[in-house]
Amino acid sequence: MPGATLSRWTMSYFAAACLMLVAGQGLMVAGYGYPDAAVGAPETLVVVHVIAIGWLSLLMAGALLQFVPVLIARPLVGGRFAAPALVLLVGGLAFLAGGFVALSGALDLPLLLLPLGGSLLFGGFGLVAGILAVTLCAARPLPLPARFVATGLVSLVGAILLGASFTLVLSGSSENTLLARLVADGVELHAVLGLGGWLSITAAGVSYRLLAMFLLSPEAERRTSRAVWWLASVVIGLAVACVPLVLFALAGADLLFAAALLLTLVAALLYGGDVLDIYHARKRRQAELNIRAAFPAFVALAVAAALVNVPAIRTGEAVMALSYLFVFGWLTGLGLAQLYKIVAFLTWLEAYGPVLGRAPVPRVQDLVDETRARIVFWIYYGAVAAATLALFAGTPVLFRGAVCLQLAATLALMREFIRARRLSVVPLALRAPPGMIRPHLFLPLSASRR
Repeated sequence: MPGATLSRWTMSYFAAACLMLVAGQGLMVAGYGYPDAAVGAPETLVVVHVIAIGWLSLLMAGALLQFVPVLIARPLVGGRFAAPALVLLVGGLAFLAGGFVALSGALDLPLLLLPLGGSLLFGGFGLVAGILAVTLCAARPLPLPARFVATGLVSLVGAILLGASFTLVLSGSSENTLLARLVADGVELHAVLGLGGWLSITAAGVSYRLLAMFLLSPEAERRTSRAVWWLASVVIGLAVACVPLVLFALAGADLLFAAALLLTLVAALLYGGDVLDIYHARKRRQAELNIRAAFPAFVALAVAAALVNVPAIRTGEAVMALSYLFVFGWLTGLGLAQLYKIVAFLTWLEAYGPVLGRAPVPRVQDLVDETRARIVFWIYYGAVAAATLALFAGTPVLFRGAVCLQLAATLALMREFIRARRLSVVPLALRAPPGMIRPHLFLPLSASRR
């Protein structure tokens, strides 16, 4: 990214997201939520939203604030709203989680925390979506990766609207029968729009650009890549079309939902083929760890997309095992793998960009220790596989043990992120050339230091 500008708050989003990932996994290790509680229990909802909003959505929002300008070769519009958006998102999640705890009866808290949290989250995501939407609109016609992001933003709006309506019913603030029916039968649509649309479609679009950039592969729009975007857009359209059918108890929602899952499998297979094409067309002989560590995530996506189309699995509690594989194998695996490179890359730009060409500087690879991290990624994916199998087998004790190992691997990776930010791995001779700016751990530098 020659001449790239840094998003001031991206590292803060990443730090908050990592803390939420640790918190979510810690709750599961402690036996909080599924499988020690029912799928729809308030305890399970706390864990689900800490991971989906606190970890994955904050990670995605922070990444987009940095990389959407790269996708469209234009500066970010309204970046000053990134900080208040982060405050709203973290505060909204805290209130939402508190509302679910109140719903469980564990603490005597007001149920009004649910719609209050939903409102704050709506405001936070609205700011993020507004920043990105205005930035994208200024660059039309959009390149293909940016079109994926646009589709993801539409999905985000749909997921947040559904979630906000759920909080009204669960808190007792609304007794509307239509909304009550949506809560009873629309949870899968909420998940598809959130995990499948906002997070997965956006991740796929950004990965097309990042994989090509990090592998030095040609950046070409393939017919298969365009097909993936069209299929993904149709899937989101089908999910949205299901909403009024569920609201008014009309027939056809199950058929549309099944069609959406089948198209998701086709899109996942085409996307996997594109990833392999990008990899084989690389000019960089040895792929770095962030690329190699992402391949198990692509496998997890393919496996989850294939098995979810099996009716016996989709209708039983085995769907929770597939959801776990999807969230922690695909989305979290890809997120951690790319975060390993992105943290080092942004740190290098922040620290050594100002002196580039005026003093010897280290390479981006010099900020990380791939030998140690490679082992940690293998442990992480092995733990995810073991946890998924434990859920299939219905053995909560083995599940908690596997998640404990997964948490340990996650903490080890986060230690590597911190070491990269602290420049701990950089050789002493190159660590601090004159004029170098030592970055903060997760807060932006003041204007005077820039």
